[in-house]
Amino acid sequence: MTYIGKSVKRVEDRRFTTGKGQYTDDIKLPNMTYAYILRSPYAHAKINKIDTSAALAMDGVVAVFTGEDVKDVGGVPCGWQVNFKNGDVMKEPKHPLIAHERVLHVGDNVAMIVAESKSIARDAADLVDVDYEELDAAVDAFKAVADGAPQVHPEAPNNMAFDWELGNPKEEVAEALSNAAHITELSFVNQRLVANAMEPRSAIGDYDDAYGRHTLYTSSQNPHLTRLLLSAFVLGLPEHKVRVVAPDVGGGFGSKIFHYTEEALVVYFSHKIGRPIKWTAERSESFITDAHGRDHITKAKMGFDAEGNIVGFQVYTHANMGAYLSTFAPAVPTYLYGTLMQGLYTTPKINVDVTGVFTNTTVVDAYRGAGRPEATYMIERLMDLAALEMGKDPAELRMQNFIPPFDGVNQEGYATQVALQYDSGNYEGVLRKALDLAGYSEMRAQQAATSNGKLVGIGFSTYIEACGIAPSAVVGSLGARAGLFESAQVTVQPTGKVTVYTGSHSHGQGHETTFAQIVADKLGIGIDDVEIVHGDSDRVAFGMGTYGSRSLAVGGSAIVKSVEKVLEKGAKIAAHLLEASPDDLEFGAGKWTVKGSDKSVAFGDVSLTAYVPHNYPEGMEPGLDFSSFYDPANFTYPFGAYIAMVEIDKETGKVDLKRFVAIDDVGNVINPMIVDGQIHGGLAQGIGQALLEGAIYDENGQLINGSYMDYCMPRADDFPSFEIGRQHTPCPHNPLGVKGAGEAGCIGSTPAIVNAVIDALWKAGHQVKDIRMPLTPERVWKAMNN
Repeated sequence: MTYIGKSVKRVEDRRFTTGKGQYTDDIKLPNMTYAYILRSPYAHAKINKIDTSAALAMDGVVAVFTGEDVKDVGGVPCGWQVNFKNGDVMKEPKHPLIAHERVLHVGDNVAMIVAESKSIARDAADLVDVDYEELDAAVDAFKAVADGAPQVHPEAPNNMAFDWELGNPKEEVAEALSNAAHITELSFVNQRLVANAMEPRSAIGDYDDAYGRHTLYTSSQNPHLTRLLLSAFVLGLPEHKVRVVAPDVGGGFGSKIFHYTEEALVVYFSHKIGRPIKWTAERSESFITDAHGRDHITKAKMGFDAEGNIVGFQVYTHANMGAYLSTFAPAVPTYLYGTLMQGLYTTPKINVDVTGVFTNTTVVDAYRGAGRPEATYMIERLMDLAALEMGKDPAELRMQNFIPPFDGVNQEGYATQVALQYDSGNYEGVLRKALDLAGYSEMRAQQAATSNGKLVGIGFSTYIEACGIAPSAVVGSLGARAGLFESAQVTVQPTGKVTVYTGSHSHGQGHETTFAQIVADKLGIGIDDVEIVHGDSDRVAFGMGTYGSRSLAVGGSAIVKSVEKVLEKGAKIAAHLLEASPDDLEFGAGKWTVKGSDKSVAFGDVSLTAYVPHNYPEGMEPGLDFSSFYDPANFTYPFGAYIAMVEIDKETGKVDLKRFVAIDDVGNVINPMIVDGQIHGGLAQGIGQALLEGAIYDENGQLINGSYMDYCMPRADDFPSFEIGRQHTPCPHNPLGVKGAGEAGCIGSTPAIVNAVIDALWKAGHQVKDIRMPLTPERVWKAMNN
């Protein structure tokens, strides 16, 4: 049976839908204690004194720890380095496990209370007396770099973590813009978002005194990297003395990639008290401690010649880093953002200038798409706005500026002005498919004919993203402090059943299904004969986790490499059994057959022979077990075209999304059903940013919508039925030809929605260039009436 390309139902869903999944908070260890973390109510304050005596005297309290207890322990490190334009290294202040002397954001750790139950720990936290001296806070990234702004870190003057530049020299871009027939300018905010994974973060630390070994159970997308950072940089332990287990994880969207202070705290203090410690975030904690996403303030100019061809593009962005540098934070507004400024267009001159800024807010790091949505939003907003200003059709303007089709084999990859080389693409193809699926001319006719007191708008977005974040040598030169390969071990049992140990980690992507499909297809066995193991550093030798739509392109390719080694050795064993040369055999349908004959031997017979080597090739080792590391030759570059149609109530400003058409090219597809689900989820998050979501801080650094009562999450009735389709342009440099699908919908959907609203207002005579997201009824109404 062929499995690749089939919509196989997810094998892992049975345990999830029957309540048999095991998440970190489900784990109960003998003699376990429970932690509650007292957090700062202020964005910026001195800690003059902490009195823990009353809390320690409470029945059931085991211990109370403060910053004094960990002041000599390593801080949580940053995993990516970005230098200043003048060559100076970025500012990287220590991120302490518990704040000592100063707190730097609302939610900063102040004390950890350990007790016999979580409720006791929570009650005891109320008895910890902290004498704070509140200080002025820096909140807005643009204002924070001004002279006289409150300083977050003394070692970072003007709150600058780094400034960074990429592309052509500014002088060349300025000259191109000076000669442009038309310039479109836009200043906007790409607002801060909260990831809001279904499962709150959780961590359990356990110390085994008999072996001198620590175990961390954690809701992580990246268990091996967590082990590396925790052991080597925070606690100073040998890696073999630390085991990290990430069991079932209930969503992450990027927010669970990073190593967090709470993970280090439960490991460190479980050793101190000699008992396991569990910490699980409450939802209100998640809002102020999980890494946030986006938060860019940008000014951009795009120039066109008289025919509408782009001639130059200049970008200035202030990126809010929050109070500390999270694990991958510096990479997001630089190498995942600036390098995508080419978009799908032949723009000859591009310069992007980014300033990373410390503020007294929660840290900002990768959130679904991570830099790619911010880049796409800017480019695609400028394209639709330019079309309005120049009186051109937005689809036609894109068509004339698209990079011509190339497959990366017969035609070389496309070298951009911003350091990348695209692998393969047919950008006009996806847009034409979207226009056909939408019935574009009928859609425009419907827009013109609407007269029911509503305004109708149509918005476009054509996106590209860089996925499978690699190769290691390239990302190392760009500042990564780790390799970005992936590993896979394929163990064939004597019975022909297969266990795959993968360094990728699933938190909802369906790895146990798609990876099993690949192995079953390649080996000609049943999908039920394949077991996928992930998330345990004792069972999987090493891995780089799941993020950046890398699981299939990098992790899947590592599995294919190991399967190919199995087949290579299996062919030699089969040849011995068949008394033939390996070159005379062909493999298919789960057996090796001598070409041109009916002589064959099944995969299961070969695997048994490998472990019962009585009739066996001389000098060959027994067993059928291979490991591989796959380090890609390039990023992969999925792309697509989206069209949104909205209806706006003139009286209230309420925006209703009537249609959404999405054509994605994610290369080859292993499981269409799972890819559809990934696209749907991404669309929901991207549309949610456009219309509903946004973290709001006041001038004192208080998150004023830090609960589901105030932070508006998208719901099913906010969306129409998505109209989706696909084009297939294989990636030329990985063995599966896949590009990645997990973030696509989130990248392309946001600008399509905003463009549709702006289009509706322009068609009604309101020449509004931008409305700050989310596009609430109040903001849209004000735009129509000012």
